[in-house]
Formats: sequence, C-alpha cells, structure tokens
Amino acid sequence: MFAKTLQYNFIFSLLLLICGGTALPVQAKNPPANVLDSENLLLDPSKDSHPFEYVLEGRPDPFVPFISKEAAKPKLNPDEIIDEDVELTGMRLFEPGQLRLVAVLETGKKKIAMVEDVTGKGYMLNEGTPIGRHGIVSKINLQQVVITETAHTRAGKEIKNTIVMRLNKEGEQ
Repeated sequence: MFAKTLQYNFIFSLLLLICGGTALPVQAKNPPANVLDSENLLLDPSKDSHPFEYVLEGRPDPFVPFISKEAAKPKLNPDEIIDEDVELTGMRLFEPGQLRLVAVLETGKKKIAMVEDVTGKGYMLNEGTPIGRHGIVSKINLQQVVITETAHTRAGKEIKNTIVMRLNKEGEQ
C-alpha cells in the first residue's frame, strides 16, 4: 500500500510540474528529535542548550600577528662596510680607478702628482689629499702614487686597502 501511495504522489507531482503548478513537499508526521526548530531558536535564544564558548588554552590567539617584529627586521651583515654621511666634494668625488696619473713634479722636498679624469680635465694631488670615499694619498714617488683606503664595518672592524697608481711612460696606455 505504501508503494502505491508513493506512486500516486510521484505522478501527482509530475502532473503539477507539467501544468505549471508547484509541487508541495510532503512533511513528515514525526520529525526526528535531533532536528532543531530554527524559527523558534531565533525567536527565543534561551532554548539553545549549548552556548558557544571559545577556549583559548592550547590555541593561538587569533589577534596576534603571525610574524614577530624581530623576524620582520632585515638581518644586517656585520662585515658590511658603512659609509659616513659626508658630502663628497673636490677629489672625494673621484675614486682612484677613475683617474690616470700623468705626471709627478718634485720641488725640493715636496712632490705633487698630476692626474686627469676620463674627460681629460687635470687635477693636482699632494700627500694627505682625500680621494674617493675612503682614500687618502699616503705617498708620492717619482713613478707612482700610493693611496690608502680605510673603511669601517658595522662590527667596528677597520679594513685597509692600498691602491697604487703608476706613471705610464710616454706612448704606453
């Protein structure tokens, strides 16, 4: 008998759909006990037998950033050379590699070196003249100029480098 009733309900629903009507859902006579009545729950929140409570123990706090401030900081290399915030003027604008030694003059005890840049403009160097970011002309000979570069790292270590500019003989490049 149940199968026949199900057949009639199916045929009736199919006819309603074909004719443009809507099929009404069949409502169960006894709903299961674990189904909540959503309309009554919304109207009366006191009927909720399990109020929600967030337990923080053992769980991360959702409002704490994922990356800490320490981890976000860039790692600094202690061997990195730091530059002073000094305005470069005069011969400090040129690194020794940008200049070419063209002549050395000797007047008594004093020696003067003459250098030129890539455009052909000439400059004079004396011992003690600052050159480049970290260099100082330390010695002038008849055939060469010695420049000592002194730089400091983040860790406070002092690095010294010696650069020699040689006088090219006539016809050499």
